[in-house]
Amino acid sequence: MRIGSTKNIKKRKKIFRTIRSIILWFVAVVYVIPIVFTICNSFMSETEITSNYGRVFGSLAGKGGYVSNTVHLKFIPDFVSFKQYYTVLIASPDYLLKFWNSVILVVPIVVFQVVVALLAAYGFTRYRGRIREMIFFAYIILMLMPYQVTLVPNYLVSDKLGLLDTYSSIWLPGIFSPFGVFILTKSMRRIPSGIIEAARVDGAGEWRIFATITTPLIKGTIASVVILVFIDYWNMVEQPLIMLTDQDMHPLSVFLSKINEGEIGLAFAVATVYMIPTLLTFAYGEDYLVEGISYQGGLKG
Repeated sequence: MRIGSTKNIKKRKKIFRTIRSIILWFVAVVYVIPIVFTICNSFMSETEITSNYGRVFGSLAGKGGYVSNTVHLKFIPDFVSFKQYYTVLIASPDYLLKFWNSVILVVPIVVFQVVVALLAAYGFTRYRGRIREMIFFAYIILMLMPYQVTLVPNYLVSDKLGLLDTYSSIWLPGIFSPFGVFILTKSMRRIPSGIIEAARVDGAGEWRIFATITTPLIKGTIASVVILVFIDYWNMVEQPLIMLTDQDMHPLSVFLSKINEGEIGLAFAVATVYMIPTLLTFAYGEDYLVEGISYQGGLKG
């Protein structure tokens, strides 16, 4: 009886694992299809795109292109065309300008937010007290608020400081965002206190403990914060729309929505170029992201 019940349990576990794998594969395919669809369609000519998706972009009918009454979803183009990429990368400098605007806006936020978050998290971890716990609780409340709630206060402060229409109006709220502080503080607090005390017995000062012990132990969490912050701000739209009235300073995320319907093929190419940094960041940092989630403060749980 015991042998039979054991076999039944193993059989059920195998069935559950198979069902779970099928569900996960299905979800993965659903999420990947739009990316593959965008990349493949970026190599189609404008005529082919108009022909396939005329029902969706019906206003193209008055622009000389053939418009079909039905939508034909295609992943493989009839004729591979690099005209869209030639326009994006060479012929029209506006797209590359917007791309570099995105880089200029996002990279300082990621770098300095992590630096500020590390210093603040170390302070919240090493020095406990009622006031500090109240400040940390305020950080949590601010993190729970969507950016749209704090957009008006940020706008008013930037206006008073004369920062509107400057990159600083985007940088400063991003650098001092509470997200990184919260995540890194929770991670640092999981480091066993014995490690810190042993370092202090050996004569290590606060800076040495911070730089050579605490920070290396949470490198997986730091990488996770870098990836998540980069993806979040790389896709930002509301902040530059409100803070930057000069369209030459807008990032590519804002510019994507302004590509007119006569350039649908171009929109696919621009979207593909826009996705590359995010995809590379995730592909390179996937192991670090998993490590930051799987480990407790850099130590195996």
